[in-house]
Amino acid sequence: MTSTFMGLEIGKRGVHAHQQALYVTGHNLDNASTEGYSRQRLELAPFEPIYLPGLNREETPGQIGQGVVVERIERLRDQLLDKRIVSQASAEGYWSARDPYVRMMDNLYLEPGQNSVRSKMDAFWDAWQELSTYPADTAPRTAVIERGRTLIDGVHNRYQGLKGLQVQLDEDIQLTVGRVNELSRQIAALNGSIQRIKAQGDNPNDLMDRRDLLVDKLSSIIDVTIDNRDPDEFMVHTSGLVLVQGEIGRQFDLRKGIDTEGYARIYWQDTGQEMRFEKGALGAFMELRDFTIEQEIQTLDNMTMNFADLVNEIHREAYGINGTTGNNFFSEYPFVTNVNGNYDRDGDGVFDSSYIYRMNGLNPLEARAQPGLEGALTLSGADGEVQVPYYATDTVSDIVTRINNSGAEVVARLNRDGRLSLKGTPAGTVDGIRENPDFVIRHVEDSGYFLAGYAGLLGASGPDGAYDWSGADAVAGLQGGAEDYALAPVAHPSGWIEVNPALVKDPGSVAAGFGYNGREANPGNGEAAAAIAAIRNTAVMVGRLSTFDDYFADSAGRIGLLGEQSGRALETENLIMKQLHDMRQSISGVNIDEELSNMIRYQHGYNAAARFISTVNSMLDTLINRMGV
Repeated sequence: MTSTFMGLEIGKRGVHAHQQALYVTGHNLDNASTEGYSRQRLELAPFEPIYLPGLNREETPGQIGQGVVVERIERLRDQLLDKRIVSQASAEGYWSARDPYVRMMDNLYLEPGQNSVRSKMDAFWDAWQELSTYPADTAPRTAVIERGRTLIDGVHNRYQGLKGLQVQLDEDIQLTVGRVNELSRQIAALNGSIQRIKAQGDNPNDLMDRRDLLVDKLSSIIDVTIDNRDPDEFMVHTSGLVLVQGEIGRQFDLRKGIDTEGYARIYWQDTGQEMRFEKGALGAFMELRDFTIEQEIQTLDNMTMNFADLVNEIHREAYGINGTTGNNFFSEYPFVTNVNGNYDRDGDGVFDSSYIYRMNGLNPLEARAQPGLEGALTLSGADGEVQVPYYATDTVSDIVTRINNSGAEVVARLNRDGRLSLKGTPAGTVDGIRENPDFVIRHVEDSGYFLAGYAGLLGASGPDGAYDWSGADAVAGLQGGAEDYALAPVAHPSGWIEVNPALVKDPGSVAAGFGYNGREANPGNGEAAAAIAAIRNTAVMVGRLSTFDDYFADSAGRIGLLGEQSGRALETENLIMKQLHDMRQSISGVNIDEELSNMIRYQHGYNAAARFISTVNSMLDTLINRMGV
C-alpha cells in the first residue's frame, strides 16, 4: 500500500542521486590532470517498485515506481588494453634507459677527430718513422716518448670513461632494484586494501587506479605480466616467477663478489636464484654493464696489449744511441711473478695453473709454403675446446687464417722473424660473469705435426704433447725457452700501461737500430724504428681484426651502429606507446567538456527533484492544514 508521504521519499532519492552525481563529476574535473586517474561514471537505476508479484498485492494497476538510486560508481577502463600497455612498456623502458648511455659511449670515442686515440696513434707511428730517418739525433727520440705518452693518456681516458659508465650503471641497477622492491610492496599493500573494500560491496576505484599506475611503472622497469582472473588475488609475474600474489610482495637481493669485479648481482630472495632481465630499464642497465661496455673494455684491452707487446718485441732486440738494449718501450706488469707463469688458482698454497699470454715457435716459416701435413689443432674457446683442421694442400697462411676465424680464444700470426706466434685473447662471458681470465692461453694441442715439428712450438703431438694451463710448469712442454713465451698481464692493461720510466729519464735508451754479430747498432741505423713504424700497416691480429686501423674502423662503426639502432628503436617504441596511451586516454581520460555537460544535466536533475519535493510539500500542506472543519 502506498504512503501519503511517498512523494517526499521519491524526491529525496532524486536529490541524493543527482547530488552524488555532481560530486562524481567534480571528482573527475579535479583529477583531470592526475597521472593514472580513470574517469568515473555514476550508474543510476530505478528503485525497487511497489507491488512485486505476490498474493498480498493490492488491486492497483501496474507497478508504482519509487524514484532513483545510485547503483554503483564505476571507473572506465579497458583491461585488454591495460595488458597490452603493460607488455609493451618493458620494450620502451629498455630503449629509454639504453639510449642515453649509448650516446655517452659515442662521446668517449671522438672518432674521427684530432683528439681521438686513432689520431694519437698515427702521430706515434709518424714519430717512429721520423726517428728511422734521423736515428742519430736525440730530438726524434724525445718526440717518440712524448707522443707515446700522449697516446697512452688517450687510451687511459677511454678506459676510465668506459669504466666510469660501468660504475654508474651499477649504481643505477642497485637503485632500480630498490625501486622494484618498493613497487612490489606497495602493490601488495594496495591489493589488501582493495580486497577489504570490495568485501564490503564498494568499488575502490581510486585505489585500483593507483595500483594500475604502479604496475605501469613496474612494467617499464622489468618485464611483467598481470593475472587478475581470480577476483580475490591480483598477481604480477616476472621471468616465470610470481612477484606479487595478493598481499604478498616478493623481493630481490643484491650481492657483490670478486668474480664480478665488485658489481652487484640480483638474486630472488626466496630461493637465492640469480636473476637476469632482458627487457625493461633494468634489463638495459644489466646488458650495458655486463656485455656492451664490458666487451668494449675487453676490445680496448686487447688492442692495448697487442700494441704494447708488438712494440716491445722489436724494441727489446734493438739498441739505443747510448748502446743499451733489452729495454721495453712500454712497462709490462705480469699477473704472476713466477718466471714460468705458475699460479695458485684455488688458493691452497700450491701452484696449480700456468698463466701464459704468448708463445712462439722456434722455426721460421714461409707464409706461402705448404707443410704437406694433415691433422687438427685443439684450442681453448669460450664455450669449450675448438677444433681447427688443416690439410696437406694448405699453406701456412691458410692455417693461420683458419685459426683466427675459428672462434677460439687464441689468435695466430707470423712475427718479424717468420716464427709462429700464438696469443691469448680476452675471455668470453657467461651470464655477465667472466669464467676465465683474459689473455691466458688455456689449451693448445695438435693431432699432427704442424705445431710439434714444423713450427717448433709443442714438444710432441697428441694429448701427451698438449699445452694445458690447468697445471704448474706447463711451459716445460714447449720447445722454446723463457724468451719464447710471455706471462699474462694484470687485468685491464688499457688502464695501467705506461711508457717505460727509464726511457723517459734517458731518451738515449730509445732504440732505433739492430745490432749484428753481437755488436751494437751503428748510430745511423734506423731499421728498428722503421720496423716499429711498419706495425701500423702490418697484419698483427688484434683479436680477429688484422691491423690496428681495422680495430679503429671497427670500433667507430660499431659504436655508430649502436647509436643508430638505439635511436631508431626508441623512436619506434615511443610511437607505439603513444598510440596505446592515446587509446587509453580516449576511454579512461577525463573530457572536461563532457564533464561540464554532465554537470549541467545533473544540476537540472537536482533542481527538478527539489522542485518536485516542494510541490509534494505544498500538496501535503493543503491536505493536512487546509482540509477539515
